[in-house]
Amino acid sequence: MSRRVVITGLGAVTPIGIGMEAFWKGIREGRIGFGPITKFDAQGYKCHLAAEVKDFDAKKYMDAKAARRMELFCQYAVAAAGEALADAGLDLEKEDPFRVGVSVGSGIGSLQAMEREHTKLLEKGPSRVNPLMVPLMISNMAAGNVSIQFGLKGKSINVVTACATGTHSIGEAFRSIQYGEAEVMAAGGTESSITPIGIAGFSALTALSASEDPERCSIPFDKERSGFIMGEGAGIVILEELEHALSRGAKIYGEVVGYGSTSDAYHITSPAEDGEGAAKAMEYAVADAGIAKEEITYINAHGTSTHHNDLFETRAIKLCFGEHAKRIKINSTKSMVGHLLGAAGAVEFITCVKELEEGYLHPTVGYRIPDEELDLDYCREAVTGEFKYALSNSLGFGGHNASILIKKYE
Repeated sequence: MSRRVVITGLGAVTPIGIGMEAFWKGIREGRIGFGPITKFDAQGYKCHLAAEVKDFDAKKYMDAKAARRMELFCQYAVAAAGEALADAGLDLEKEDPFRVGVSVGSGIGSLQAMEREHTKLLEKGPSRVNPLMVPLMISNMAAGNVSIQFGLKGKSINVVTACATGTHSIGEAFRSIQYGEAEVMAAGGTESSITPIGIAGFSALTALSASEDPERCSIPFDKERSGFIMGEGAGIVILEELEHALSRGAKIYGEVVGYGSTSDAYHITSPAEDGEGAAKAMEYAVADAGIAKEEITYINAHGTSTHHNDLFETRAIKLCFGEHAKRIKINSTKSMVGHLLGAAGAVEFITCVKELEEGYLHPTVGYRIPDEELDLDYCREAVTGEFKYALSNSLGFGGHNASILIKKYE
């Protein structure tokens, strides 16, 4: 017997605002989070812009000792999880802690720890490497730290599927509750990779935009798109079994009704050119919900602003939905916050939840010049109205495809 899963808490740390109120205000205002890189001197690099989180103070969200034992990606996750748990109004004293789990992923973990300790190794020798280097660096520590900080003793997992990490993490949490492994899951993704090696590596791959203009650097589906802009932050949601949520009078934001996951089995960085893998993930998510494809009228696209992604994702949407694709509203939150890598899918999921709640679809900010083959409706302007479903896509290096379907709660 499959159990119904609802969303009862939201938490966000993003380049356009820390906390849900600031983040959602930024989305409603169409604010962009792009600016010159300040975390290091990027003068000799091809890419000079990023979407950095501004004015984050870890000590506002945890005690100073805990903060010192966490790298930034973990601090972001703990801050967002704290907000989501408070928003859900969960009284953990009344819960069985072994029935409250964590599914928080990070695509990369801490490049900062790696860079810092590698420099020490070269300059001062192996004896000077921090004894905590490994637990500071490894990507599962976001889930570990959320679990430790809040006393969540249930299933605790870390999904790592590059740019699909956030969506897979929420999808696997959804399945865990559906299947009866947990009553509540804190789920999402986190990332902080705006570092010298992070920017250099993605630039060498020609994945990042070299644009110097914040208004024209992350422009998904636009003919002049030239790569993505690295973002950072975290998105955490509280998923809960429906009866459990109702029994404690929780506010319900929406319901997760479908999840689809596939692999392109094609290339380590490029999506499949025909879009078949991503199309199947969408198809599976819709079938999982038991609805007709024609009921989908909105997609929050992966929409990275790279030439290949936006073209192949458009093909995937057409392959999945056929003629109906032309009637679907499509936007990309990356047009405002950049690409949050492992946190992208989670922050985009949260965006979808709020959009359904308020009947407001944000524009793909900066989209101006249509591309011939990209002929769908990419929301040049904001759209208001009643939307019942939101389908959110994430596509990761390695060919990982994930689609998750959210329904307005009835």
